[in-house]
Amino acid sequence: MKIEASSPEQYIDQLPEDRKQAVSELKRVIAKNLPKGFSETVGYGMIAFVVPHSLYPKGYHCDPKLALPFINIASQKNFIALYHMGLYADKELHDWFVNEYPKHCKTKLDMGKSCIRFKKPDQIPFDLIAELATKMSVADWVSIYEHNLQR
Repeated sequence: MKIEASSPEQYIDQLPEDRKQAVSELKRVIAKNLPKGFSETVGYGMIAFVVPHSLYPKGYHCDPKLALPFINIASQKNFIALYHMGLYADKELHDWFVNEYPKHCKTKLDMGKSCIRFKKPDQIPFDLIAELATKMSVADWVSIYEHNLQR
C-alpha cells in the first residue's frame, strides 16, 4: 500500500477508515513518549521518527541527504507495521520486547528484524509501544547505529 504524503497528517488522511484511528494513536503514543530530539516527518512513504540533521549531520548512510531513521509507521496491505530500528540493532532491547509482548497481548507476536506487524488494529498494545518508545534516546540510537555501521 503506497501512500504519497508530505506530512504525517496527510498520510493518515489517506488511510482506509478502519486504520485511521489506530495509526493516529500509534503516532500519538510514540510522539508523546520518545525522548527529546527525535523529529516527526514522512520518510520512505511512511510516518517517520528520525534523528534530524541538526543533531546528526551525517544523516542515513544509504542516503546522507535523509535524516537517520529510528521508528516508522506504515499501513500495509494486510497489517499495520511498526518499524523500530533499535529492536534490530540492540539485542537487549529486542529480547525485552519479545518477553514483554505476551504480557500485553493474547495474540502471537508477528515480528521481523525491525518490523512488528499488527493484523487487527484493535489489538495493538499501545501501553507496550509507549514503554518501548521511552527506551532509547537520540544519543543511545546514534551510538548503536555508528557502532553497527563500523562493523
